[in-house]
Amino acid sequence: MKRPTILVLGAGYGGLTTVVNLQKFVNVNEAEIILVNKNDYHYETTWLHEVGAGTISPDKARYPISTVINQNVTFVKANVESIDVNLKKVETSSGEFTYDYLVIGLGFEGETFGIPGLKDHALSLTNINTARQVREHIEYQFASWTLDDIKDDSKLTIIVGGAGFTGIEFLGELGNRIPELCREFDIPQEKVRLLCVEAAPTVLPGFDSELVDYAKAQLTKKGVEFSIGTPIVEATEEGVKIKKGDEDVEFIKAGTVVWAAGVRGNALVESSGIESHRARIAVRGDMRSPDFEDVFVAGDCAFLLNEETGRPYPPTAQIAMQQGVIIAKNIKHLMYGEPTEQFVYDDKGAVCSLGDNDAIGTAFGRKFTGKRASALKKVVDDRALYLVGGVGLTVKKGKFKFL
Repeated sequence: MKRPTILVLGAGYGGLTTVVNLQKFVNVNEAEIILVNKNDYHYETTWLHEVGAGTISPDKARYPISTVINQNVTFVKANVESIDVNLKKVETSSGEFTYDYLVIGLGFEGETFGIPGLKDHALSLTNINTARQVREHIEYQFASWTLDDIKDDSKLTIIVGGAGFTGIEFLGELGNRIPELCREFDIPQEKVRLLCVEAAPTVLPGFDSELVDYAKAQLTKKGVEFSIGTPIVEATEEGVKIKKGDEDVEFIKAGTVVWAAGVRGNALVESSGIESHRARIAVRGDMRSPDFEDVFVAGDCAFLLNEETGRPYPPTAQIAMQQGVIIAKNIKHLMYGEPTEQFVYDDKGAVCSLGDNDAIGTAFGRKFTGKRASALKKVVDDRALYLVGGVGLTVKKGKFKFL
């Protein structure tokens, strides 16, 4: 009897966790497991703000996929070009693949909401290479300023669009990095401007208001300015236009604009044959797509409603990894004609970094700030490494400087 083929697309948190658990549950005689990813490494998406600010190296935030998969898994380095769930085939830059079970874990793309110029003139923190680009761009602007006979201080203005998790964590890291850059390039720190622009009326929506106030106060001490309730309406080569009130539009000249205010699923989902919204598929309770019994979806490509709150679960690394575990179990169940299990999210809390040795968070029914929250953040990061790669990966890539 032919072994079924399990095809996993993407080695992000959801896809890689699925594969790591599949290789525990399914041996090589039971099924062929194929993992397709455009890079031969996994990067920690939740560390990209550190790479972008230059507080850690790109290599610190990634590791080879080969270090966490075994002989049960065939890895294919390729770009996924199209998905056709009706014909059960996937086209890649390394050829065509068919499957018996498909897992879509292709991650997210930046969402610009149609704002003119944003795609062309703003940087992003969407992957390890864009984060590296942000770091190098900021360093170039600082170096360029020192060489100018007539100083253009706008080169030292950094605008971050978005006051959600990514934007706030990036600003926290910049708050630590800017003094170092000023010393390195002999730039008076008062010349540097860090501005956070947010369309929504609040910072870190969903967080406790007391923690939000703490975060804003700490970042303000680091020199961050906040412009809340003022959406970016256009980006240009020289800066951004923000809307203040009903009519007023202000142009802010800036050498660096980083957009961190929205994500959507991978665009390939929209042409796959599965109904989606913003490239996210409303999955069933067992993480399968609505109309296809053999297609599972994980991470940023999955839309899963929290029935208690009536709101979708946020597409975090924590939930993607938990989805990967249940998907692996359910594929094994389907292979043996057993009923699938329902996904039950175990919310272990949330921690938002504010730079080195500072953070806010909730866990165990309590609120944390400062060094204790920062230590908790590092524990969360190390735990994610351990769940995928065990002790060896955690020792090699973990964060052990808790205080």
